[in-house]
Amino acid sequence: MDRFEAISAFVAVVEAGGFSAAARRLGAPLTTLSRKVVELEQHLRVRLLTRTTRRVVLTEAGQLFFQRSRRLLDDLSEAERQASGEYQSPRGSLAVSAPLALGRLHITPIVCEFLSAYPEIDVDLRLNDRNEDIVATGLDVAIRVGRLPDSSLKALKIGAVRHVACASPGYLAERGTPGALKDLDNHDCVTFVGMEGSKEWSFRSGRKIEHVNVRSRLSVNTAEAAADAAVAGAGITQLLCYQVSNEVLKGRLNLLLRKYEPAPLPVSMVSVDAKLAPLKLRAFMDFVGPRLKARLIFDP
Repeated sequence: MDRFEAISAFVAVVEAGGFSAAARRLGAPLTTLSRKVVELEQHLRVRLLTRTTRRVVLTEAGQLFFQRSRRLLDDLSEAERQASGEYQSPRGSLAVSAPLALGRLHITPIVCEFLSAYPEIDVDLRLNDRNEDIVATGLDVAIRVGRLPDSSLKALKIGAVRHVACASPGYLAERGTPGALKDLDNHDCVTFVGMEGSKEWSFRSGRKIEHVNVRSRLSVNTAEAAADAAVAGAGITQLLCYQVSNEVLKGRLNLLLRKYEPAPLPVSMVSVDAKLAPLKLRAFMDFVGPRLKARLIFDP
């Protein structure tokens, strides 16, 4: 038995929450991972995991062994990075996650600039609207929109974005411009199911949050489609400002109900709170953070 491989397999299974998820993450056969963990348990003469049909649960001995094994692998990883010179100059690969629209419109151009500035760093940029587990999916850093749950992860706030209501000039010329929340009752709306709800929008009235049921003439599952439909005159939509910023600046969408906008949402860069972050990660955060913050300023 190769103890290093067996320990690595065990840690991967725990972090992924199961054998199947770990196998997908590592690109390894499920049977191989299972065999390595069984061999490790036989070597230690103790059960580390309790297996169920859906997940694995650490035993008391497994919990202790996992904590020390994770520390051992982290120390080894740092030693390898030091030996390869990663701490002397930024080099290597980075796995980065970001929301789909924010990534396409703003982060991808910044990452392209970053690659030109740091030719020895490669970036795996994953754009999706799921808040994936950073550790389980092997991410170095994730850019998140919204309030973050308490965790051991390190979060750096780099800006904020607003929910905005908007519609095309043509639609407003035909149907009128709403001046108060009650006026939405007389309007068609384009709703995005990725937001709070497909037929309920949130606004701020004084110090209170008001939830308004709207008439959803069209419901879509991407912000891009909602913005396109609003430009085409299908109705009023409510999205995050960066999702419609280009259309607003071009005059294809007009902002509405500005005084009722809810509080802005923070935008953060989240990473594992390692004691000694490699230079490549620090270089990325130092480069991307201020540039993304500048792009998020939206005051047409």
